[in-house]
Amino acid sequence: MTSEGDWIHLVTRVVEIVGIAIIVAGSFGALAVFLSRMAKGGAPRETLVAAFRSNLGRSILLGLEFLVAADIINTVAVEPTVHSLIVLAGIVLIRTFLSFSLEVEIEGRWPWQKAVKPADADKDQGHSGDQTGS
Repeated sequence: MTSEGDWIHLVTRVVEIVGIAIIVAGSFGALAVFLSRMAKGGAPRETLVAAFRSNLGRSILLGLEFLVAADIINTVAVEPTVHSLIVLAGIVLIRTFLSFSLEVEIEGRWPWQKAVKPADADKDQGHSGDQTGS
């Protein structure tokens, strides 16, 4: 008979494997889409690279969410010691920073900034930058 701890450990490993699989599959998927679009041509290279980075970043973000969930399950359910909680806090901080950085990279803006709508971008390009109100 397996104990409850063994089941929780198994669940933790499965969640970790899912997170890793998402990152790997997403990376290959993003690369496949990029290479396919490069072969077709038509779009500027910069646009294709930006789309590739965005797709890759999204898969990494999703995979990181699963890895953080696995760390939380493992720390809280399997090894609830002060040391393991401190290690978990460090891991969560690092992964949160990575997630934040990737989100800024993907969106091209800080999370607290409003998204620029295409109509607003056209208006902004028409201004010389003079904010005097004239």
